[in-house]
Amino acid sequence: MAGKTFRILMHGGAINPADPLFTERLLAAANHGFRLLRDGGTALDAVAAAVAAAEDDPIFNAGTGAHLNLAGQAEMDASIMNGADLGAGAVGCITRVRNPVLVARRVMEESDHVLLVGPASVRFARLMEVPDYDPVTEQRQREYDEAVRQVRRGERVPGRSEHWPKLRRWLEHAANMADTVGAVAVDGAGNVAAATSSGGFPLKMPGRIGDTPVIGAGTYADNDKGAVSVTGQGEAVLKLVLAKAVCDLMGAGAAPEAAAQAAVAEWNRRFRSVPVALVALDREGRPGAARNVDLTPHVEISGPDGAVRRNWCIPN
Repeated sequence: MAGKTFRILMHGGAINPADPLFTERLLAAANHGFRLLRDGGTALDAVAAAVAAAEDDPIFNAGTGAHLNLAGQAEMDASIMNGADLGAGAVGCITRVRNPVLVARRVMEESDHVLLVGPASVRFARLMEVPDYDPVTEQRQREYDEAVRQVRRGERVPGRSEHWPKLRRWLEHAANMADTVGAVAVDGAGNVAAATSSGGFPLKMPGRIGDTPVIGAGTYADNDKGAVSVTGQGEAVLKLVLAKAVCDLMGAGAAPEAAAQAAVAEWNRRFRSVPVALVALDREGRPGAARNVDLTPHVEISGPDGAVRRNWCIPN
């Protein structure tokens, strides 16, 4: 597909508002990747740059501004995949780094592994000379403090098993506030790539890993099929291995829009009102997107002229 249009798509979280504030900030992040594509860069470089830019923007729940878990920590997940050779890297429950997606890329390129988690992922980051960084913002700390007060108004400190139902009801509400960021891109040589990053949902249990760092669930890319990044309730995404499922549909000949909509239709059959959204590109570089919520900012920039689309996808 050399010489054809290059393109990058991003989503900004399953339920972040698709309003000018979120959309324009997401578009600014996508432009970091598009500029690389325009200058002849790879799809892999583009998705890494775009997602890293979103991680640097505290408005999103990824990197700086990640939500805090029950222990008051920002445990973050990220993954990246290169469709040209199925290279993949991911980190789960990583703390005290600025850009989890860039550490995930180092896992892919400078280790024999795909996924590193917890303290080991932090040690690896330091080995890669990634400096210590506190991603917790004042806003996220305030949100955490208020969330803990809500739970404690149930009469007990979190962690007492006899009061878990009360805590869990709050957590089920909180689980609908996930707002991951992700990107898919196709470059001028026809290679595709995908990357996703998330802080998870507020007050998740320490050690919780969602779909974002699991290759095939939150992120997948294969030049023979396409590229997908997913956002939504991570536990449900894991059960459907959603990103790979959409790629398989595209590999079987479905257009990206049809594949994305079919996947969300199956999701709705299984999980009803649980939120989900995704962006996709097929091996020809054609775009697709789907969502089952009224929100979800999403953008597309395509070359060579930098044409922009904003929030075009109708909820399924």
